[in-house]
Amino acid sequence: MSTPSLTPFSIRYTPNFPELLHRLNASIAISTYQAGKLIFLSAKDENQLIQLPRTFEKPMGFCYDSVNQKLALACKSEIITFAGSSSLAMHYPKSPGVYDMMFLPRLTYHTNALDIHDLHYGKDGALFAVNTLFSCIVTFDDNHNFTPYWTPPQIDKLASEDRCHLNGMAMENGLPRYASAFNRGNTPQSWRDNITKTGVIYDVKTNEVIVDNLPMPHSPKLINGELYVLLSATGEIAKINREKGDYEVIAKPGGFLRGMCAHGEYLFVAHSKLRKNSSTFAKLPISDEAQQCGIIAIHLPTKSIVGKMFYEMSVDEIYDITLFNGIRRPNILNTITDSYQAALSTPNSTFWSKPKQS
Repeated sequence: MSTPSLTPFSIRYTPNFPELLHRLNASIAISTYQAGKLIFLSAKDENQLIQLPRTFEKPMGFCYDSVNQKLALACKSEIITFAGSSSLAMHYPKSPGVYDMMFLPRLTYHTNALDIHDLHYGKDGALFAVNTLFSCIVTFDDNHNFTPYWTPPQIDKLASEDRCHLNGMAMENGLPRYASAFNRGNTPQSWRDNITKTGVIYDVKTNEVIVDNLPMPHSPKLINGELYVLLSATGEIAKINREKGDYEVIAKPGGFLRGMCAHGEYLFVAHSKLRKNSSTFAKLPISDEAQQCGIIAIHLPTKSIVGKMFYEMSVDEIYDITLFNGIRRPNILNTITDSYQAALSTPNSTFWSKPKQS
């Protein structure tokens, strides 16, 4: 008997996953540099998930400012910022009345290839990013490719050498407060030597390491006043004890975990397949478990998994994930096609321009 062929971006999910999103009145976005997409996942109803994949060049970290309805996405050599509009969404010519938020490109920072990982909005709308290639946290303006904001204490010069694989940051009061890295190295690619035992969390404010010997830490987040981090090499979610310098594993869903966001009592964690042809990742402790790519929903008070979804094809690796609270069905237009040029907005009005008559 022949097996039906899968369509691109085919997904499977537990019944409670769309039910949870629908009940939370929210949607999820993920970035996958491997597939070159930013993907919006929405609950059509309590039983069905729908998705919208949009093409970008190597999308990595991204962030959403819910107050100002702005989205920023780090790509291969640029950061693109988007403004959200519910009015443009409602009157989208291709699907009027379907979407409740439309993100349109507004400003691009031409950073060149910096291998930007985590990206966050901060005070006064400033963008903070982890510049992994140059081993520092940076900001952006219209004068330079980047401006260093903070560098780990052991890094003695600015160099495009990815010395410690600085990758994540947690924000506090609009500023970077904690940062994750694979080691404390100060030589090119030094983090590759022993990646399962040398990870650290820095306190950016005090310039100190608060916990070390971590197995590939990613995606640190302050959630309800507690610091959480993903331990990718062991497939664990950990809560950091900042006073004692140790951590508690709150869940071990397995797989290569990277990308985390929270909403109320729920934690959404992305997991990826391992690159079997990679000498760095193929021998990790979770190599046999990391066979799926998708999202896990966890109820924090009970530490239990309450929903799952995973890709059957097209998407093998996820970098980042965020949740749009109060947005059920978002859309986004890129600059690869001309579609975005039909969307016009002023401080008081929005318009979709009509195609020219031939």
